[in-house]
Amino acid sequence: MNSDQESRPATLPLSPRSVAAFFAPPGDIISITPHGRGLINDSYLVRRRRGEDFLLQRLNPAIFPQPEMLLGNLRLVSQHLGGKIAGAGAGKRHQAVRLLPARQGRDFHYDQEGNCWRALNFIGPSRVLSRIATEEQAGAAGSALGLFHAWLADLPVNRLADPLPAFHVTPWVLATYEQIAAARPEPAGAAGDQRFCRDFISRRRSSVAGLEQARARGILREQVIHGDPKLTNILFDRTEDRALALIDLDTIKPGLLQYDIGDCLRSCCNRAGEDPGDPAAVEFDLDLARALLAGYCQPMRPLLTRGDLACFYDAARLITFELGLRFFSDYLAGNCYFKADDPEHNLRRALTQFRLTASIESRERPFRLLMAELT
Repeated sequence: MNSDQESRPATLPLSPRSVAAFFAPPGDIISITPHGRGLINDSYLVRRRRGEDFLLQRLNPAIFPQPEMLLGNLRLVSQHLGGKIAGAGAGKRHQAVRLLPARQGRDFHYDQEGNCWRALNFIGPSRVLSRIATEEQAGAAGSALGLFHAWLADLPVNRLADPLPAFHVTPWVLATYEQIAAARPEPAGAAGDQRFCRDFISRRRSSVAGLEQARARGILREQVIHGDPKLTNILFDRTEDRALALIDLDTIKPGLLQYDIGDCLRSCCNRAGEDPGDPAAVEFDLDLARALLAGYCQPMRPLLTRGDLACFYDAARLITFELGLRFFSDYLAGNCYFKADDPEHNLRRALTQFRLTASIESRERPFRLLMAELT
């Protein structure tokens, strides 16, 4: 019997309030309400009378079949970050996500259906931005990611498990898409949006291996990465345009920091936001990119190689294309991975990312000139 099975109770209704009682006395809980719009896990804000408010989360078993692996990563990274923040005397400006204790000396709980639940400290007062409005906000987002990478630079990467081995390996994402697309050929008279996506992918399939080839040649090295540092995973102070913390650490893993900086650029440098009403409205904003990269490079400059910096454009283009691939693949597969508001939602998401990819490609020369200015 594995440790997962040993820790699962025999009887517990699948109810957030029932589960919360394993992390706080029932009489101390004021309210439990859904929190955020995460695409993978279910989250609830638990308000307490006396103790610390916290986030209660159910990890999606379809995405994280070995939850204790990612919980181990979170323990290791949060402890390391906490030490760095304390050592820098930055505890009033920066915070680290941490697991809260449950009963029986654990920091997680399984319900009778095998779902893994955890409690995380609630960082506040804070806010999440749906889109970047100013260069100051972009700089703060870049600085948050730069500090995250700098503080974790001396954490040996081999101490982390890899809960998602193929995550951010674009050739693998492309191969997965091609299997799905082959099993679901385009129907006669298919809508123009689906045809656009298939053609867009086909024209770029030969250019997806750049970062992996650089890794194989030793130009890029594996480090501890966040894995999903999009704008909505950066907590901002409620009254100031400064970042408090990176959250949603489930995708922490060994990887290329280029995937992180590319994802941050992708989500922060598009003033239309991640989910605009019209995908054609998206545009990659170089002024926001300049501010974000300046904020990122300030804490990271001593740690970046010429090879690292040379790959930043490719990272922004490739991770945007990769996310479009993932959204379109999920649309073709029946919307079984990302939560969707309607059957066409993931198609619109894919269109947004592909339009943004094209916008980044159209700005390759000024982007590379910008990198030269910063270095």
